[in-house]
Amino acid sequence: MSLTSILSPADIAAALKECQAPDSFNHKKFFTTCGMTKKTPCQVKEIFKVVDNDESGYVEEDELRYFLQRFDAGARVLTSNETKAFMSCADHDGDGKIGAEEFLEMVCS
Repeated sequence: MSLTSILSPADIAAALKECQAPDSFNHKKFFTTCGMTKKTPCQVKEIFKVVDNDESGYVEEDELRYFLQRFDAGARVLTSNETKAFMSCADHDGDGKIGAEEFLEMVCS
């Protein structure tokens, strides 16, 4: 599945443009700009499946580093600080990974 079947390519491009500089990624702003916050829970879970590159049912910190590249292969990798901050916002049970429900909660909050 392609993210552009759920999200507008123009919205994705705008969201990526806002966080081009290292340490400028803000997940709430990114979710809003790319249109994720306006999607149904089912659509957000479909987006999660794309982000879950190894199809484990969870997004681990290593996968999270490449979050932006799931939206555009030419996008930058998140910095270590961005990755840790992003993980801490979603990993409510402290298991070091983000499940689909945690991801949905983070997008919708």
